[in-house]
Amino acid sequence: MYQQEPNEFEAEETPPPEPKPKPSMVPSWVMLGFIVGALFVWALPKREPASASGPLEPSPPTVQAAPRFTTIEAVFAEWGQYAVWHQDRTEIALWNSATQAYSDCYEVLRNDGAFFFRSITRLTLPLLTHGPQANLENCPLQFTETAAQRAAWLGEKNQETWRSISTAARENMGVTPPAPPAPRP
Repeated sequence: MYQQEPNEFEAEETPPPEPKPKPSMVPSWVMLGFIVGALFVWALPKREPASASGPLEPSPPTVQAAPRFTTIEAVFAEWGQYAVWHQDRTEIALWNSATQAYSDCYEVLRNDGAFFFRSITRLTLPLLTHGPQANLENCPLQFTETAAQRAAWLGEKNQETWRSISTAARENMGVTPPAPPAPRP
């Protein structure tokens, strides 16, 4: 048989080259993020250009009107009976229809039946949230109490809550509370 001589180019069989790794997708995502961000910036509402007629005039500062003590005196004369006093001092907040909030704050001092009002920037005592003063309808004032008064009320409220819980637990368990001792003759 006929034997073919190996060709010098086909003599060695070479393995196929390794495939090149896939390029990273990070640059594509960065470009996509940049384009989306640019579209969002382009979609933002445009600002009105500043007038080129001249420099801007500064707006006048907003000055809150001085407190009208005749108003607070008249309102307190009608509603002051609900104030909570501590050492002849209390704080109140008056409804302000311009701000639609209790934003006019006053410290009230009491001396022999006369009341003295001092405007303050904010209340420093906690607002009264319990009792008849807290539930007044159409009252233009908010009243305050001291931290000690608040703590005493919370203590009473906690005792009442625990008493209710323990009574309910005893009733659910079928345990009757012991009868109080009979009075001694």
